[in-house]
Amino acid sequence: MPSPSIEVAVGNRKLKLSNLDKVLYADAGFTKGEVIDYYTRIAPALLPHLKDRPITLKRYPNGVDEMFFYEKNCPKHRPDWFETTPVWSGGNNRFMDFCMANDLPSLVYLANLATIELHTSMSKGGDKMDHPTTMVFDFDPGPPATIVECCQVALWVRELLREHDLECFPKTSGSKGLQLYVPLNNPQTDYEGTKGISRKVAELMTRDHGDLVVARMEKAVRPSKVFIDWSQNDRMKTTINVYSLRARAHPTVSTPVTWEEVEGCLEKKDPSLLVFEAADVLKRVEKHGDLFAPVAKLKQKLPKQLG
Repeated sequence: MPSPSIEVAVGNRKLKLSNLDKVLYADAGFTKGEVIDYYTRIAPALLPHLKDRPITLKRYPNGVDEMFFYEKNCPKHRPDWFETTPVWSGGNNRFMDFCMANDLPSLVYLANLATIELHTSMSKGGDKMDHPTTMVFDFDPGPPATIVECCQVALWVRELLREHDLECFPKTSGSKGLQLYVPLNNPQTDYEGTKGISRKVAELMTRDHGDLVVARMEKAVRPSKVFIDWSQNDRMKTTINVYSLRARAHPTVSTPVTWEEVEGCLEKKDPSLLVFEAADVLKRVEKHGDLFAPVAKLKQKLPKQLG
């Protein structure tokens, strides 16, 4: 029998929270109340990375082992104070109202919908949708490769980018792989630029390290290799947001990591070194602060070409 809903004050808003004792991660016994608690406590680090961004919700109303659905249109029953942003959808030939989470009450509201995963655009909403603030590389290992091999590829990419005066910041996907974010925060940047440069990086990596790297999406070419997904640099694509929970057996999190940790994982060949659950991440932020803070602030320019 579902537990009764409760009304709570979150900031200057009142929210009705429901089914707090419902288990959403069966293997871990992690409840909806704990999901809400995690997002509430991580909010100071998370909210700057969500600010003004359209969010695609990935909702698991009956837990991570059951059916889920993506929600691009923000729920119609949302509170009247909840902010949205219109995003043109070519496939639907209309504007869609995407949720935004610019404050704690908005984030708690989304968590109460059993939104386990937060997938965000590389752009901010409104008239900024054509101007990505970051360039992203998603490293996906084809078994038996693991995040260990992703660490090697990330280090190669960092070396190449540094030759062109670009700094980049790694985070785990919270699933199998590793991601690399290149902060730009330059209003002149467009997706033609980020997609072109990221594709060129992937091509150079396959040229120089073809025994380990592949830039093609076909599953047949990916066993034992790391797929560099450069296609995420697209106006209509989203990527798992930093500090988002993932719908795995346990409540793992897309976690910022240091380059020393990337090097350590590669040296020790131990994928578990880069697996972090909700409680781990809260402790990391308490100790180190937001390792991803530069991604929201650092201004950089893309090179005109790579060679």
